[in-house]
Amino acid sequence: MENSFPRLRNDLEFFPVQQGQQSFVLVKDHLGLVSQGTAVPIHLYQFMVHLDGTTSVRDLQMLMMRLKGGILVGIQEVEDILKHLDESYLLDSPRFRAARDEIVDGFISSHVRECVHVGQSYPSDPDELEKYLDQILAQANQDFSLPEGELVAVVAPHIDLQVGSQGYGAAYGLLRNFSPTRIIVLGVGHHLRDALFCLTEKDFETPLGKVRCERETVSRLRKVGGAAIHGDDFPHRSEHSIEFQVLFLKHIFGDKEFRVVPILCGSLWSCLTPCERSTYLNLAGGFLETLNEILCSSDENTILLAGVDLSHIGPKFGHQEHGSALEVEARSHDHTLLDALMTTQPEEFWSASIAVKDRYNVCGFSALACMLETLPPSLGQLLHYEMWHEAPTHSAVSFCAAALFTPSRTAPQEPH
Repeated sequence: MENSFPRLRNDLEFFPVQQGQQSFVLVKDHLGLVSQGTAVPIHLYQFMVHLDGTTSVRDLQMLMMRLKGGILVGIQEVEDILKHLDESYLLDSPRFRAARDEIVDGFISSHVRECVHVGQSYPSDPDELEKYLDQILAQANQDFSLPEGELVAVVAPHIDLQVGSQGYGAAYGLLRNFSPTRIIVLGVGHHLRDALFCLTEKDFETPLGKVRCERETVSRLRKVGGAAIHGDDFPHRSEHSIEFQVLFLKHIFGDKEFRVVPILCGSLWSCLTPCERSTYLNLAGGFLETLNEILCSSDENTILLAGVDLSHIGPKFGHQEHGSALEVEARSHDHTLLDALMTTQPEEFWSASIAVKDRYNVCGFSALACMLETLPPSLGQLLHYEMWHEAPTHSAVSFCAAALFTPSRTAPQEPH
């Protein structure tokens, strides 16, 4: 190993956490190879970030001595640390790649997208789950007047179900009063960095039963999507932003006939250069126009459903400031975006994000941008808005619920 150049995996997430006088970094692995809840001390994390594939073990030995204030460190100690990191699946190594490929191949060959977060984010027992979701729906606030017209879109959170219970309650408390037969579900691809969209033709399993995917529509979208579509459907495997929506859909509609069209939306700031609406439309125009045709066709009662959160602020998300220090400006930015969404003004929506260079990490931006290009002229109603603070990380996440109504699905869209 002495002549090797170890590399840290590039698909892991790291979150700084302060508990009392202790500082450490939580590791999150969407593949599940790194044990959930794994934390590393700050000094080890400072060592790990130098594992870039260009630094030799000898140079890492020198680095470790500097981190320890000049204390002598033997080459064997460094190799033992690297061996431990490799055994923990933290390194991009042959051992990791073999395990990853087995997981990827297994998912791609499956015809069903199994529920990944069951037992952790929500109960696995169907009766317990029904009661749990009923409790969330009981929080639905229906004390507002809705725009006239036909329901065409709903926005719901994808944050932890308990944290976002009022938002979920507002969104699905409204949606349960309608009977769509086709639901285009726009989720956020948190690990989708190299494509605008990721499609899947898999049915979605839930503890309450299976939710059918409308495969012919997915196939139609794939044909027109071209380079905007991810090459496989693996990003769907661990993604919660659609899983949580499908769970509520199955609960509120039960045995009613409905199908979903699951679409993950990737990070626009990673995929587009420059990150502008015109670039987005040049790459995704055919996909978005087809999505609009599907939404507005008369053969099905179709709605759009976006599972999104809004601003992510604080040290956990790359800011120097605590979330509380950024809350006022993040709230203002959220409402600027929401005002543009509620009046279906995509130019204003994009301009607001570009003006701050996505400073507030609005993870739902890509899904809402897709929604705006797909909707006919519509008016929306904000049903709920909330900012949740995570004390251990001094960070915060905002989320909302909303509904949009159109006077006519056949009204002309703003030209792409």
